[in-house]
Amino acid sequence: MEELRVSLIQTALYWENPDANRANLEEKIAELPATDVIVLPEMFTTGFSMDGKSLAEPMNFTTFKWMKQQAQQTGAVVTGSYIVKENEQCFNRLIWMQPNGEFASYDKRHLFRMGNEHQFYAQGKQKLVVSWKGWNICPLICYDLRFPVWSRNVNQEYDLLLYVANWPAPRAEVWNTLLKARALENQSYVVGVNRVGEDGEGLLYSGDSAMIDFKGQTLFHHKNEEITHTESFSRQALFDFRTKFPAYLDADSFEIRD
Repeated sequence: MEELRVSLIQTALYWENPDANRANLEEKIAELPATDVIVLPEMFTTGFSMDGKSLAEPMNFTTFKWMKQQAQQTGAVVTGSYIVKENEQCFNRLIWMQPNGEFASYDKRHLFRMGNEHQFYAQGKQKLVVSWKGWNICPLICYDLRFPVWSRNVNQEYDLLLYVANWPAPRAEVWNTLLKARALENQSYVVGVNRVGEDGEGLLYSGDSAMIDFKGQTLFHHKNEEITHTESFSRQALFDFRTKFPAYLDADSFEIRD
């Protein structure tokens, strides 16, 4: 597919209230135009809560089934992270749900130490790159944005890099700067989806959700308000730029070790 339509949902989240958040997001999803990918924030059912013990769901439970239903109804991939319990551990897990019910998952690798996330959630080990409508897409989660090696587009393995987040307003400049940096260094489209409002810990979120092209040019950016937005990305324009300016051919090889 030459064009990929991506929709983001920048919204406030009800603190530790999965039912309310699913209902709110369902209304917003229903109002979207035709699209190929719908991106929700990090921990979209709860906000950035460390109470995984009470809030975690097993796989194939309520939120998983809800995502499956939304994907089937819209004909689009629905993706975002929520708290999942598996093998007696809790994960900040992103689900990539396709309309036919096939799915993939990614567990957040870089757990936010300053919020004690590493004390309550298990670390992910595997990076995820998925193919959808001819595009290769790498979805990551929030704090992962600070670590360029983990985000690196090795051998141009992806065309679009996604970050779902609960990134507080006091560090908004870092978020905005690093989203552009990841687009430039990886010669990729980048989409960052963040929440707005105040959470149960009193942290404020400015949104600053953005869509950025492979040259670091901002296609969309919005702060402080709830909003949905859909943008079409051109695969041909991306490939033409990579052909004209193949910086990736001079990239250093490396190996990530735990």
